[in-house]
Amino acid sequence: MQMLSRPSVSASEEYTLRPIGIIRTPFVEKFGVPRQPRLATHVKGHIEFFSPYDDAEAFSGLEGFSHLHVLFRFNLIAYENFKPRVRPPRLGGNATAGVFATRSPFRPNLLGLSIVTLDKIVTVHGRTHLEVSGVDLVDKTPILDIKPYIAFNDAIPLAQSGFASAKPHKVQVIFENDLEQRLRREGEERFYAVLECLSQDPRPAYKDENDKKMYTLKIFNYQLVFKFHLNSIVVVDIRIV
Repeated sequence: MQMLSRPSVSASEEYTLRPIGIIRTPFVEKFGVPRQPRLATHVKGHIEFFSPYDDAEAFSGLEGFSHLHVLFRFNLIAYENFKPRVRPPRLGGNATAGVFATRSPFRPNLLGLSIVTLDKIVTVHGRTHLEVSGVDLVDKTPILDIKPYIAFNDAIPLAQSGFASAKPHKVQVIFENDLEQRLRREGEERFYAVLECLSQDPRPAYKDENDKKMYTLKIFNYQLVFKFHLNSIVVVDIRIV
């Protein structure tokens, strides 16, 4: 029997990936975005699809799924040459690991994968978009594809997670003066989204308890000025932009 030869694939061969849409989120820059999906469950987003991918027929049956895999491109990363080792936050930001053992955005094809909660499928004037939550993406991130999360196959109870075997430690968030009340008046959903993001300690991972720097987190239409003090994030000012 004659055996069919497999087509060879060259390392220089290129493929074109076209976005099917973008995601809208409250994050206008990379700083402060949760380091993993679903760590900040109150953070909402919606995925806008380009034509013809916004056709309601393309989403028929999706209403039966609670979560989605979202494939996207890290479009704000300055990436030129492949580096086999990176500095993941879970190792403190100074120790290195192999890039393929991490979820670092500094990847050969700048591809990312997130699992988000599907809240609602919305069709308006013949165009469909998805409302999701637990997002960890910057506003206007290009979306390459979505796939339904299938619990019996995708959830592996005895899976091992290497150096990322537990959720990151959360810190207490303190608001000075009347800042908490001011933020709550903007809406409880927004307040808890901000609280969840700050509790992840968005500072660079190598910073310690002696860090005296003031930081600014841009989220929604706010600029939150905060510092780290006595193992807590202390919000000292909230500016509307």
